[in-house]
Amino acid sequence: MASGEDTDRSAPVATRRAGDVPHVNAIVAVLGAVGVVVAMMQTLMVPLLPVLPSLLHTSPADASWAITGTLLAAAVANPVFGRLGDLYGKRRMIFVSGFVLAAGSVVCALSDTLVPLVVGRSMQGLGLAIIPLGISIMRDLLPAKRLIPAMALMSSSLGIGSALGLPIAAAVAQQADWHVLFWTSTVAVVLLMVLVWRVVPESPVRGSGRFDLPGAALLSTGLVALLLAVSKGSTWGWSSGITLGLFAVSAAALAGWGWWETRAPAPLVDLRTTIRRPVLLTNIASVTLGFAMYANSLINPQLLQLPKATGHGLGQSLLATGLWMAPVGLVMMAVSPLAGRLITARGPKISLVTGSAVVAGGYCLAIGFTGSPLGVLLVSCVICAGVALAYAALPTLIMQAVPASEGASANGLNTLMRAIGTSAASAVIGVVLANMTIPFGPTQVPSLAGLHLGYLIGAAAALAAGLVALGIPGRAAPTPNLTVPEQTRSTPQAIQPAVAMASKN
Repeated sequence: MASGEDTDRSAPVATRRAGDVPHVNAIVAVLGAVGVVVAMMQTLMVPLLPVLPSLLHTSPADASWAITGTLLAAAVANPVFGRLGDLYGKRRMIFVSGFVLAAGSVVCALSDTLVPLVVGRSMQGLGLAIIPLGISIMRDLLPAKRLIPAMALMSSSLGIGSALGLPIAAAVAQQADWHVLFWTSTVAVVLLMVLVWRVVPESPVRGSGRFDLPGAALLSTGLVALLLAVSKGSTWGWSSGITLGLFAVSAAALAGWGWWETRAPAPLVDLRTTIRRPVLLTNIASVTLGFAMYANSLINPQLLQLPKATGHGLGQSLLATGLWMAPVGLVMMAVSPLAGRLITARGPKISLVTGSAVVAGGYCLAIGFTGSPLGVLLVSCVICAGVALAYAALPTLIMQAVPASEGASANGLNTLMRAIGTSAASAVIGVVLANMTIPFGPTQVPSLAGLHLGYLIGAAAALAAGLVALGIPGRAAPTPNLTVPEQTRSTPQAIQPAVAMASKN
């Protein structure tokens, strides 16, 4: 073996020249596609919710568990799989998450009753851990000049997939049996896992220590109790015993988790890193951004489908609603590369602040431009373009502030913060639209004032994200922390197979 080859293999992967890794485009394309497909699982069932009770012979409240189960599983998966990826290999955990997701899709495809569907949907939720794992493996493998745009795409895939899931699910649900959604997702995930196996090498970067099982149990308990209370509080009653009990369990479990993590020899999440100003403020901004992003997905489809006889509804069918919302995901996909260029030129803080301002502007625009389907499309595209700009900045801000050996767990925690924001949006916007109604025949439908208040709340959340982002220490360009230090890498024996796979012709 030539000495030049030896020198190249001992260098940090992330600092190699683009020409040294001929499969960079394939790695980015495959991981980006996996992220989009996985994120689609979040909104796959949303168009079916109105008819799901009759399909499963259950009540509307129980049918909503098809959404809640996915949310709870994803909340647990993100920090847990992130830490497992740091310890045992990010590519390995991508496979585990992917095949659990595929198995969950099969369970859903074979379901005709509520319980197996909720089980399958919960298994699908575990697949959302792939997105932070993919961001971290990009950091470890890609050349520096390709890293920012690639991470921007992978981070935005969470919003892209969620946006595309609505129209695709609506079209399939109206034209075919709803089980086709899950058979299709099974095939797509399996094919993408094959591509990951063929194209994406394992990261040579490893964390140290053992998996923190007590920390994982406490965090999972606290998160599940919190998100369950937030998601179902409006149904059970915010002052009911079960809701208050869940909030109490969450507070106790999260307090116990915080106490344990400061004393554990190998914590699930290094709280000393998490409370650093850049990480803390980025995670707070992520909560409010998740809220702002999901509010649009809750309000505009309802506005499109409300009957015209209400005076403000647009009278679109389920399929037409999906088609009107379809370009939104494509807009996010187009904006992601531009976000990468902005981050490279001006830094991630500028991208986050700019994106938040665009989202807020889109919601304000909605007050006067949602009187037609075309106006709703315009407003949704503006909002989601801002989301793409903002989401693209988040992994770079996190990666600048944490060691490479904690990249997956830190990104998992950040993805969890976005999930908490979407849960809060579901609860808050749901309460607003349920209480600000007008009579329409024998039922009540959301009033125009309620829809406008929802828009204003979304704008306030986006503005809050921008204000928080202003407090993040700014840098004009990505810092050397985005590269992979030698001391965080595996032994040479462990590195060689991964490097060889990434460097082969």
